[in-house]
Parts: sequence; C-alpha cells; structure tokens
Amino acid sequence: MHRRTVLGGALTALATAAAGVLVAAAVSTAPAAAAAGGTGTGYLHTSGNKIVDSTGATVRLTGINWFGMETDNKTFHGLWSSNPWRSQLDTMARLGYNTLRIPYSNDALKSGATATGINDFVNPDLIGLSPLQILDKVIDYAGSKGMRVILDRHRPTSAGQSPLWYTSTVSEATWINDWKMLAQRYAGNTTVIGADLHNEPHAEGTNPAATGACWGCGDTARDWRLAAERAGNAILGVQPNWLIFVEGVSCPSGGLSNVWDNDPSNDEDCGWWGGNLSKAGQFPVRLNVANRLVYSPHEYATSVYRQAWFDDPSYPANMPAIWDKYWGYLYKQNIAPIMMGEFGTTLQDPKDKIWLQNLMAYTGTGVNGMSFTYWSWNPNSGDTGGIANDDWTTINQPKQDILTPYLIPPTGGGGTTSPSPTGTPNTSPAPTTPPPPVTGGCTATYKQINSWAGGFQGELTVKNTGTAAVNPWSATWTWPSGVTLASGWNATVTQSGTTVTAAAPAWASSLAPGASVTVGFTANGTAATPGSVKLNGTAC
Repeated sequence: MHRRTVLGGALTALATAAAGVLVAAAVSTAPAAAAAGGTGTGYLHTSGNKIVDSTGATVRLTGINWFGMETDNKTFHGLWSSNPWRSQLDTMARLGYNTLRIPYSNDALKSGATATGINDFVNPDLIGLSPLQILDKVIDYAGSKGMRVILDRHRPTSAGQSPLWYTSTVSEATWINDWKMLAQRYAGNTTVIGADLHNEPHAEGTNPAATGACWGCGDTARDWRLAAERAGNAILGVQPNWLIFVEGVSCPSGGLSNVWDNDPSNDEDCGWWGGNLSKAGQFPVRLNVANRLVYSPHEYATSVYRQAWFDDPSYPANMPAIWDKYWGYLYKQNIAPIMMGEFGTTLQDPKDKIWLQNLMAYTGTGVNGMSFTYWSWNPNSGDTGGIANDDWTTINQPKQDILTPYLIPPTGGGGTTSPSPTGTPNTSPAPTTPPPPVTGGCTATYKQINSWAGGFQGELTVKNTGTAAVNPWSATWTWPSGVTLASGWNATVTQSGTTVTAAAPAWASSLAPGASVTVGFTANGTAATPGSVKLNGTAC
C-alpha cells in the first residue's frame, strides 16, 4: 500500500478480516552452503527459499524504500531538503541498508515527464533532468556503494493506487511495455536486480460481484497470478537475469465479504493489500526462466490499520501463525524466497514496537533470514513516518535500533560525508594511492548498443595486452563537451569535465594479462565514441 504522504498521495482504506490462530514453528536459519557479505556478486537468482549470487553464495536483501517517483513530483521526495541526494544514500548505506526499493508510476516514464520539488541549490546536478535521468543517477551512485535496486511499479498514474494492474487509462499492454523498456534500459547493469510487478493488488466490490484482484480464480481480467506470469515472462524475455518480485492480494476472491448478510460462512479471510499469498502454494506463479521468482508480501502495524489480530488476547503470540498462513509457509516449506517489500509503523502505539520486534525475529537472523525493504526512508509517509526525520538528515533512532541487528551493510561503501544522527561528522574514506602503471600495453574497442533522442548506450571493452596483472585497474576516456554520463556498470564510473573514469569494482579489481573488461554506460547528449582511452595511464 502507498502511505498517505504530506505532499500528495491517496489515502487508502483497507478491507480486512481477522486470521485464525495456528501453531507455528520458528523460521529456520540453517546455514547455507556459502554466505556472502553485502549483496553478492553479479546477478542474483533463487535456490529454494534463498536468494543467491552468481557464485552461489547466499544473499540477504536488507533494504529500504525511497518513494516519490510515483507521486506528482515524479521523482524522489526529499530532494527539496537541505541534504543532498548523494548524502541521503550515503546515510542509508552507512546504516546497513543494502537494497533500495524505488516506487514509480507510469506517468513518470512518459516522454516529456517533468521532475519537480528539487532544491536546485543543494542538487545542481539534477537541474533539467527527466525523472528517468534522475533515476539513472541514483541507481549509478547506489551501485557504487554496493547497494542493489528493485524497481516497483507502484501506481498506474500519480493519482493513486489501483486494485488491478491496469485501469481504463493505463492498459495491461502499457504496463508490460514500460517494464520491458526499463529492463532494456538497465540491461547489463547488475545494480538493478529485478521488478516488483505491481504494488498491492487488492479486492474491490462485494462478493459475489467482485471486481478486484483475485488469486487463482482463473479470470484473466482479474487473476493477479496469471497477470504476474504474463508480465514476468515478458520481462524475462528482455532481461532473463532479473528477479521477478510478486506481491499477494488482499482477498483471494478479489471481493470484499458481505459482513451485513449475517452469514459468516461466506465471510472470506483477507489480509493486507498485497499481503495475502495464502493461495500461492496451490496456484504458484509459473515463469519461463527457472529460479527467478521471489514472493513479496506487505505487512503493517496499527498505525496503518488496526487489524483484529492486534487485539487478540494472545497477542503477540498469535502473530507467527498469521504470518505463516499468509506468506511465511512459502519460505518454511522451501517453495520460494520471501522479500517483504513493505512493512512499517510510527511506533506511536506500544503494540507496534512489539509487532516490529516480533516481525523482525520471525524473519530470522543473519544471511539466511528472509529479505526485506523497510517502508520507508521518507519521513513524510503519513501513517508510518520514516527512518529519516523531518530534516531528511538525522534518523529515527528507536526504529533503527530494532532493525539494526537484521541489517547486512553493502560492501564497497564510501561516498561523501553526511551528518550523523548525533551531529558528529562521519569519517571520510581514506585517500587511495594511484593505480599502478600497465606493464606493456592495452587495446580498446567500442560498441554503441542503443541511442534515443538526447542520449545513447555503449560498451567500451579494454584489454590488458601487457605481461603483468593490473591491480587495481582504472580506465579513462574523453567525450566531447556536452556529453554527460547518466549511468555505468561493471565499474565505478564517474565524470569530471570531459574525462570519464571507470574504476575497478571491489569484486573484480585485477585485470590479468590478456584479460579484458567491458564497461557499460548510458550517456546524455549526441552519441560519441570514447576518445583517448587509457588503462592506468597507458594509452590504448
């Protein structure tokens, strides 16, 4: 669900019913065959209930949501604050959030879409950029810190959420085509790991005249499970390396129970919007590429809606059985990984602190626990608040203290100095020594992958033709004036003036004799071939 925000956003009403109490076992945290720090290496895939990297090491995504691109602003909220956007990402990474879930609406992807609510003095590098160009920069910088990014189609339009994945003005074809465009735009960029297909499908209408999203009902116009298959397979046809994140529904029938008919037999057991995956075991999402499916439920506290289970006399002992029934069984039965895409609270009700502590314990500790992205970084989430305080700089320490034991910080951090919660400056990264010169020589080849109005995508392959390994390696090139870097991958890519530098990532710092590296990028401006290519200062 999208929270009501201080700057726009729809106030959503939840239709819910209480869940029965079952006997539940604790989540197993048996050690995996291998474990990875941070977010692992290369693209991610699944193995049973685990998310693993390209080496097979287990990865736990412990992330946060940064919203705004789905609203009328069409870009990240908080860009109006006095805290620069990079500094906000620095703080997220420093606190231990290794993944960024980014909500968007299809409005923000339209040609001519304009980003608003940006403090030009604090963020001069964002002046005149489109929502997608700003997204490129955030993805690029998040990747340089070792973070991963999940894109979340949050709303068809900035006006508000929808129970189905399409509306009268935004068709299923538009939904899928926009996803394919994003998959192509970030193809080859291992920072972007997947697609959260549609936010919080939910019930609408009163049974038996349901009009909302169902699960397993077989109606192609309403069955969210079938729609997720169509979109997921279309995305995998363009980008087979992505994970496909599928949320639940609220009521599997797609309709609200008629509580006024005095017939409890047809009063369906429902849950949070997007939070009910109780039918996914019986009706699983079937994708054409194996090991790409991650189920992504949402879970909230009393500050969003006071579900009946919060007032059960056995609370909080009743909660594990409820979580088991709605989504936890998928993890416990080794069916698929869980990535809890949203959960949050203001912590104003004492029950909510108990809820958050118990929910985090339920997900398990260490790298083998369930993945999650907390809602939200933003303080202007009306019914949860944020990790950031209203200044977008200091943090809400009581919330952070509960989450910290479960966070696995990204590797390859660093970045600019940002204020800490106590006002004590963070320590800047130590100066690095210049990279060693190449013993011998190098060659460079360039391939333009794509181009569009105002930008292009390319790949520069640099080969070490010398007799010794280059460790760490760093490639540089020049572009004509007016060509600016939008994003880069397979290296930490930065630009100063007309010179672009691609520095070796921590996971592939050495370039052996005869080996080559391909640096991918997107750029703004007229398509241009990189000039004066050098490897550690040696001309290629």
